[in-house]
Amino acid sequence: MPGELKEPEIIIRKEQRVLEVYDGEVLVKTCDMVLGFAPAGDKEVEGDGKTPEGEYYVCAKNSDSKFHLSLGLAYPSKKDAARGLAAGLISETDNDEIVTALGEGKMPPQKTALGGEIYIHGGGVEGDWTKGCVAIKNEEVEDLFKLIPAGTKVTILA
Repeated sequence: MPGELKEPEIIIRKEQRVLEVYDGEVLVKTCDMVLGFAPAGDKEVEGDGKTPEGEYYVCAKNSDSKFHLSLGLAYPSKKDAARGLAAGLISETDNDEIVTALGEGKMPPQKTALGGEIYIHGGGVEGDWTKGCVAIKNEEVEDLFKLIPAGTKVTILA
């Protein structure tokens, strides 16, 4: 993998259990990966074991993760928040805080009924075992941690 990506982007394909790293249009790395313990469908609420689907960005890099290293994703998105507000899962205040944080490129509130703390992290690829995160091999998360800057777009597909 090249030493520096000019246009980094990550695409996660849940059904195929693959994480792809792109530099612009060029695929530069693929990783096997696993998902939450209830992998089918989009994340709806805290504790459902689902990995969210949609467009996010890397909003944090955690070198002190209990799963080796991790890249935090900006979940919930504005779309997730709108769904949660319409369903009565979150308040207008929660929605406004999420929208404001995302507008500023920050991590949105992580302790709402929609769930939070969605990361790409190490820990291995033996079965779907996370609480909703994307897990890859430790060696591969080391590569991502070095090469993927905060702000990188992450698309999670079904």
